[in-house]
This record gives sequence, structure tokens and C-alpha cells, in this order.
Amino acid sequence: MATNRKTIFISDLHLDANNSVITRIFLQFLSNVDSTIDAIYILGDLFETWIGDDDNTEFHMKIKCALKSLINKGVPIYLLHGNRDFLIGKKFIDETGCIYLPDETKLQIYQMPILVMHGDTLCTHDHSYIKARKKMRSKFLQKLFLLLPLNFRRKIADKIRTASKQHTASKSQEIMDVTQGEVERVMPKYGVYHLIHGHTHRPNIHRFNLNQSQATRIVLGAWHEKGNMLIWNQTGKMEYIEFS
Repeated sequence: MATNRKTIFISDLHLDANNSVITRIFLQFLSNVDSTIDAIYILGDLFETWIGDDDNTEFHMKIKCALKSLINKGVPIYLLHGNRDFLIGKKFIDETGCIYLPDETKLQIYQMPILVMHGDTLCTHDHSYIKARKKMRSKFLQKLFLLLPLNFRRKIADKIRTASKQHTASKSQEIMDVTQGEVERVMPKYGVYHLIHGHTHRPNIHRFNLNQSQATRIVLGAWHEKGNMLIWNQTGKMEYIEFS
């Protein structure tokens, strides 16, 4: 049995049928996972958009089959919703075998308590986004949306994506970044000193004092032209790796 056990965290892959490079990198990443990996955590935005589990395109089927294949080999994959793919539902979970985790999930990784999130709720200075997020996460509105024909849903998703790009271009990085005060509110709520999240596309390891102890906030990067992951070793060592 391998002794160098590891857990992998990734986020913000934004997989899209029009981006064959990142799709290829992700599929290769899954195929390279070996027996030393205890689990993979995907912390939101696996897909660029997700308009419903009934959107069974060839591209989506390929991704689902790759996930299921790895899970069938004994490597569990845990999945959080992001701001792009929050409509991933029970059918997707059942078809792939992924394990759904709610945002703000406390884990025990090799006896270390860790909080994982997508990270968008930490950006409390971006008031317009927080307001829009509340509407989009309404179960009632989601049910109405999923009743629409797929083609209509695609058009709506394209409009939302265009509006999101305009929003991002018009706001400062400081407004769209994480609010430290919110970090310091959430972490004690779960009794943790390690937080891992994505969303901001600003990979870094932030160290700060929290209740007179050292705390760590690890930000995962987006998969643009390369892939990236955080490897958490059973010894407690953390390693951030980029790969293509």
C-alpha cells in the first residue's frame, strides 16, 4: 500500500465545448490520478455554464464518463456548486457518482479541520453580484428556468454570461475580491484555521492572525491555458502545482 497519501483540490475549470485545450488537460489530469490520491475536491465552476442536467450534449457526456470512470476505480470526487454551474443537480450526481457538498463544508483532511467554499459569498463588497446571486439561487426561479426549452435556456445563459463579463470589466479588482472581514467571520464559525476556495482566479496562499493563532486562506487558480491544483499531503505539506 502506498504511504504517500494525498488529497487534491481544484476549482474554476470552466469547461466548455469550445475550449478543447482545457478539456484535454482535464481529461488527461483524471487519467493520471493514481492510487496515492485519496480524494479530489472540485470547488465550483467545473463548467463554464450548466443549464440543466437534461443538457446531454456529446461534450457533457464525455466529461461525465471520465468522472465516473475515475470514481469506479475507487477515487471519490467531491463537488461544490460554483456561480456558473449551480444548476448541477441530482441526475448529474447520480450519473457520475460524484458526491455533492454544500458551500461552506468543513472537512477533516488527515486529522486537520479545513473549510472549503467556492468563494463568491466572501466577496461582500460586490453588492450587485451578491444581490444577483440571491435571485439566481432561488429554488422557485430555478424550477421555472428548468421548465423552459433547452434552446431558450441557452440563449438566457449566453445573455447572463455576457452581462457577467461586462460586470467584471466595469468593477475594480478590490471590489470583486474577497473581504477579509468576511473570512474572519466565517472561519471561527466552523472552528477552522485553514480555508480553501476558488472563484476570484487569484491564486495565492494568505497567512494572517485569527484569534491569536496563525490562519491560512488558500486561493485556487482558474484553468485558463493551464491546469492547476493544490496537493495536500498526509504529512500536512501543501503544494500548489500548475500543469499543461
